[in-house]
Amino acid sequence: MKKMTTLSKNIAVLSCLFLALISTTVQGQEDDDRFSFTVALNSDQFFGFAPSFSGAYAVSPSTDLTFYGILWSGGTGGGWGNWTEFGIGANFTVADGFGINPNIGVTGGNLLSSGVEGPAIFGDGIVPNLILSLDKQYVEGEGYFGYYAPLRNKAPEGGTTLSYIHYWANLGYKVSPKFSFGAHFEELINSGGSNVEESTSVYQWLGPYIQFSSPKHSIFARLSAGGDLVSGNDSFFKVSTGFSF
Repeated sequence: MKKMTTLSKNIAVLSCLFLALISTTVQGQEDDDRFSFTVALNSDQFFGFAPSFSGAYAVSPSTDLTFYGILWSGGTGGGWGNWTEFGIGANFTVADGFGINPNIGVTGGNLLSSGVEGPAIFGDGIVPNLILSLDKQYVEGEGYFGYYAPLRNKAPEGGTTLSYIHYWANLGYKVSPKFSFGAHFEELINSGGSNVEESTSVYQWLGPYIQFSSPKHSIFARLSAGGDLVSGNDSFFKVSTGFSF
């Protein structure tokens, strides 16, 4: 009888552990269903190769907690102290297919804090930014506005900090779930930093884009190209590809 009692206790303990494991697994699956992640590879003639990632964790049917990162270090960015950016925010679905995503980011490097004249540091700059997204059956679009301001002053004597305004907008027509085309406009403004009198437009890009997508595999590839409206620049190109899961 004693052996049976011990066996019964062991079975009860194992049963509780099994039920706890199932509960944890189900909860983990539910958590995974509420989480999404996107990896993108971008390249253009100014920033060079700039991989990025973004993630969202749903806290309600209309609200997500978001985060993102941009590895600006490729191309020209290699001279900016291996410049990187990371930020957090929240995305609000305010209407069917339309979202508003305010974020606050921080950069590491030396572009903003010392005008590329000092050492690379964490806290090089702060980046309040806003993303607007549109995704309907036949229409797609995105708008972005970000202000890159120096968070620390590491400029050497006689040097200046830098700040930038970066914004873009694109709007397109979905011929099918697998193909779309539209127009892209983008501008980068050097707003001068500690020398506001030096505010200049670095580039103004305007041109068409085409995009190929696979809704089944959550993959896209986009080419944007056209003219640069800033005098002295002939054209622009921008290639992006990525996947979500």
